Amino acid sequence: MLSALFSNIGTTALVILFFGGSIFVHELGHFFAARRRGLKVERFSLGFGPKIWSWRGKDGVEYRISWIPLGGYVALPQLADMQAIEGASETPVEQLPSIDYASKMIVSVAGAAMNVVFAFLLACIIWLIGVPTSSEYTSTRIGYVTPTIENIEGKQVPSPASQAGLQIGDRILSIDGHKLSDWNDIMEALVMSSGISADGRRQAVFTIERDGQPRQITVFPLLSGDEKFRKVGIAPGYELLVHEVTPGTPAAQAGLQKQDEILSLDGVRILHGVSFHEYLRDHAAQPVQALVKRGEAEVALTIPARADAKTDLGVELTTTFALTHPTPWMQLWEHTSTSFRTLWSLINPRSDIGLSKMAGPVGIVRILHSAAESGLRALLMITILINVSLAIFNLLPIPVLDGGHMLFATIARLRGRPIPVNVIASTQSVFMLLLISMVLYVSFFDVRRWSRDRQNSRPPAAEAPAPAPEPATQPAK
Repeated sequence: MLSALFSNIGTTALVILFFGGSIFVHELGHFFAARRRGLKVERFSLGFGPKIWSWRGKDGVEYRISWIPLGGYVALPQLADMQAIEGASETPVEQLPSIDYASKMIVSVAGAAMNVVFAFLLACIIWLIGVPTSSEYTSTRIGYVTPTIENIEGKQVPSPASQAGLQIGDRILSIDGHKLSDWNDIMEALVMSSGISADGRRQAVFTIERDGQPRQITVFPLLSGDEKFRKVGIAPGYELLVHEVTPGTPAAQAGLQKQDEILSLDGVRILHGVSFHEYLRDHAAQPVQALVKRGEAEVALTIPARADAKTDLGVELTTTFALTHPTPWMQLWEHTSTSFRTLWSLINPRSDIGLSKMAGPVGIVRILHSAAESGLRALLMITILINVSLAIFNLLPIPVLDGGHMLFATIARLRGRPIPVNVIASTQSVFMLLLISMVLYVSFFDVRRWSRDRQNSRPPAAEAPAPAPEPATQPAK
């Protein structure tokens, strides 16, 4: 119990370090750029609202940690009037010299630039240490087609993949023209697809390779699962290796050995663990001919019949793993592409992706916590994604964000005179309320997901023991 406590404390500390660090480097970018361009810096704050702790440095800047952990800010009265959000300025803006357009743009973009630099440095670490990757993840082959899937009404219906004619062994090349490199790409392209058929059904065009020939198959995805994502009912195909064989079991009697690769059962190609177990369950009453690859040779084995389909086969399966070293540029490109596709899905009226499916501060902390429990590699990879997403989000031309400052500066430059201070202040306040509302909305669904997943992960409650029977006769008094 003590070790679990210390482990949880360590995990929480890592979450604070990497999440807080991502905010810190962003604000540090603004701070350094502002000092470099000669702007007055009044305050450097991690978080918004009332301060928890503060300290004034010899440079005259107040450094503080504040109560509302929705980001941070560097108070720069010459850049924008943010008093409603950051507090009153110590020096009236009118008494400070104006700054040029270049300084406004450089200081505004510096935060996002620092996030990208931070992400690049973390990506370099991933490049050096590598990422253990399974053939299941790197696959673009279909290894299993589910006969049915559960729709949003909770009913089992024929899976779109089986109805469209997708087959085990098909290699998926693209979905709706988006080229794919691994199974994560496939799931992402499917979830973010927005195709609608002429009769109003959700539609995705799969370009596949079958028997060496490319072909296009139109699939009509269904919304499924707790998050109501588009699904078609497919799973990846991968090398199926024998990990362990229990002595005295049907697998041992058949002669299966560790590291054997399962190729087929009764001539049926097997590319997924579910296919393997389902076939043996459905054909338990008769011997099954298994073809395996052992070393460089193919070996034919016979798995004996079983009187009970539930009899343990006595075999554990796994797949191949390799240590990959994706370059920093490739990592940043993948995360940037994902972020822009997500943004497009949010504004695309035909998409099934809405704000309720996004992660706010609560969701990000939860994701970081899960990654920290998985190990340093996972934590670094998630932090890279967060920093890239943070950079892109902050550069959106929305008031209160860095992109909003750039927008106001550009409008003022184009019109040849400054935008009235009261217009900027009012606009900032309105959009700050909208931003807070959005964060609260997203956080509601973050908490609901967290609560649901915790409930689903709990083991079923044990049945209460039956009450003791009443004695047949009462004892004498």
